[in-house]
Amino acid sequence: MPDYCSCGSELPPDALFCHKCGKPQRELTEVTAEAPAPAPVVQPPPEPELPPAPLNFRNPLALRIALLVAMGATALFWISPLNWLAAGYFAVFLYRRRTRCAMNVGAGVRLGWITGLFTFPAAAVSGFYQIKSEAALPQFQSQPQFAQAMAIMQTSPGAAVLGLLLAFFILTTCLGMAGGALAAKLGQVSRPRGGHNA
Repeated sequence: MPDYCSCGSELPPDALFCHKCGKPQRELTEVTAEAPAPAPVVQPPPEPELPPAPLNFRNPLALRIALLVAMGATALFWISPLNWLAAGYFAVFLYRRRTRCAMNVGAGVRLGWITGLFTFPAAAVSGFYQIKSEAALPQFQSQPQFAQAMAIMQTSPGAAVLGLLLAFFILTTCLGMAGGALAAKLGQVSRPRGGHNA
């Protein structure tokens, strides 16, 4: 059945306005456009956590830290042998701080040993300089050990040099290893559970 406007004109089906008088034929509801849904934020996949680099001579960060700490320990030669113990400790401390990676005692011993190897040549040169130079450390000259060392150096210099080198090597590396183990052990106590071990 056709619809008619109040003015009498026939309206086409579904007409909104009268084509003759312009009167609206039905109530218009304003259609609001829906805001487009925000695009989902795609999170990049988490980077796979790489295992820490092994502590050996192929680890450039460990070598840099060990060399830096060995140079610092050599500069503090007047507090020997405490400086060699501190060298191993601070090498592990700095490596752990730089890598944010927990270390077990074995890793601390390895890094302390590398630090001791770097400390040994500088300690040997410094020690021989102190023994050879009579004005280097006058407080040593009053000790009987200094006189004994000088007597050994004069009677059999080859054996004395070899013995001193061996003593310096054992002392620097063992104390460096002890300092590294101590730092690693203290780091295990202070860190929360669930960290990685180097």
